[in-house]
Amino acid sequence: MQCPVDGTTLVMSDRQGVEIDYCPTCRGVWLDRGELDKIIERSVPAAAPAAPAQEGYAEERAPRRKKRGSFLDDIFDF
Repeated sequence: MQCPVDGTTLVMSDRQGVEIDYCPTCRGVWLDRGELDKIIERSVPAAAPAAPAQEGYAEERAPRRKKRGSFLDDIFDF
């Protein structure tokens, strides 16, 4: 397969069990249908867990202001 950008022959590589095509010249990456979803699914468990909350520490947040509605809110149920 040829690179759509510069016409160089694409190289196939295996990343996390998914074959991807990339161009060694322009470094473009092309994925087949469903391959991006597979890569995302496999990278989610590898994400770092959130830091545990410290005891005795209360997170302070400013109260959220309610958006001012428009006249369309009266006509349509959003």
